[in-house]
Amino acid sequence: MPEPSRRGRRVRAVGAVAVAGTVLLGAAACDDPTGAAAKPSASATTATGWNTAPDSVAAVGDSITRGFDACTVLADCPKVSWSTGSDPTVDSLAVRLLGENAAANSWNYAATGARMADLTAQMRKAAAREPELVTVMAGANDACRSTTAAMTSVADFRADFEQALTTLRKASPKSQVYVASVPNLKRLWSQGRTSELGRQVWKLGICPSMLGDAESLSAAANLRRETVQARVEAYNKVLKDVCATDRLCRFDGDAVFDYRFTTTQLSQWDWFHPSTDGQARLAEIAYRNVTAKKPVTS
Repeated sequence: MPEPSRRGRRVRAVGAVAVAGTVLLGAAACDDPTGAAAKPSASATTATGWNTAPDSVAAVGDSITRGFDACTVLADCPKVSWSTGSDPTVDSLAVRLLGENAAANSWNYAATGARMADLTAQMRKAAAREPELVTVMAGANDACRSTTAAMTSVADFRADFEQALTTLRKASPKSQVYVASVPNLKRLWSQGRTSELGRQVWKLGICPSMLGDAESLSAAANLRRETVQARVEAYNKVLKDVCATDRLCRFDGDAVFDYRFTTTQLSQWDWFHPSTDGQARLAEIAYRNVTAKKPVTS
């Protein structure tokens, strides 16, 4: 049986809302590394009905949201999740929004290896909590397939995302949704390919459509990577367009896709997933989008 809704536990704060920045967009969108941006009050609801201070957070998505390879090799590490993690060096979205209540009022239903087709089942679990905010980061595994032909079609990706949102709306109609863009996989390849260790790990089967034969710059290899990149960009357009049809959904304006991850922000074990530092950058991006008075546009 799911636990009861946390909404009745809200403590209404008095005073003005301090919003950390205005809009995060583009490659330079970093960066308050201290995470010291002012927290909005719990009564901060915008004219469009978006609450910039939700009091509960549920996460759905894939291995990035599970903190895969951030702490130990080939293992999840949800404590460093950008969305719901407890590690103070990450200062997750949940911690920034909920403070000491984060542990009790946040839940992580993401799963390593998940694709967009898996999101509906995760949304069903999240909706049972009736969270005020659901974070979504999915799509990388739809592009990271054995071949480009095996990638999820754009039409199926759209249908799966629409179904996931519909499932949430039926069970928890007032939940807000923050949707992170799919990361720039070609950028991750360009950073990790300089590491011999990274290239050897990639041979184990990490995102072969993009990372396979990583050293090759042949016409065929370049075409394969460009095909994956184009598919990721198409996925992000789907996320943007579908989210725009729901007044309680915010897309990040391609902020994650545009972010220029460096080698220090990638896992030292696979040079692909975010490191703890990379997770912190994702948390910053999410916080600025969720607490902005107006949604990011791209």
